Amino acid sequence: MARVTGSVCRYCRRAMMKLYLKGEKCFTDKCPVSRRMYPPGEHGRRYVKESEYSLRLHEKQKARRMYGILEGQFRNYYELAARQKGVTGENLLRLLETRLDNVVYRLGLGRSRSEARQLVGHGQMAVNGKRVDIPSFRVKQGDVISLTSRGGKLERIKESAALASQGEVPAWLEMDFEKIKAKVKEIPAREDIVIDLSEQLIVEFYSK
Repeated sequence: MARVTGSVCRYCRRAMMKLYLKGEKCFTDKCPVSRRMYPPGEHGRRYVKESEYSLRLHEKQKARRMYGILEGQFRNYYELAARQKGVTGENLLRLLETRLDNVVYRLGLGRSRSEARQLVGHGQMAVNGKRVDIPSFRVKQGDVISLTSRGGKLERIKESAALASQGEVPAWLEMDFEKIKAKVKEIPAREDIVIDLSEQLIVEFYSK
């Protein structure tokens, strides 16, 4: 993915919700969304009725930024989801959720998706005992996710795992926080993906 050098908080303000792009900052009073719940820019405070196209575009942009994916790659995911059996929108969310960087984030080992992507890209994670450094790697049912010998030395990961052990792991994942090892129990169904996103609007955007 291309590196974003500017502030990513403006993406959350544009979406009018927290996309949790900054990790710990998103849970503090310093989060710009908590202080300024309106879009960025000099006209942000004005009420503008969005067109049907604008609603669909913003939903697509929200999903793309939430998962940290560029436009070309996101369109490829949509086209792949459209070719699969079942509901296209749900297929799309499953493809996004089963990315390795997202799974690491869902397990709580990365405090944001960008941090989880960095952990994967730097070779800290292994799938079925083999090091995987491709953030877009798609996990399958039965896959075991663990730390590499290099990743096991990072105190940051241990601290994140200790913090995540106090919360809940998605039902489609199984996590052993002591060994910092997880298993993909099943591919998530739509009800297992807790996310404030209307995938149908995204499908309608690309269908035109």
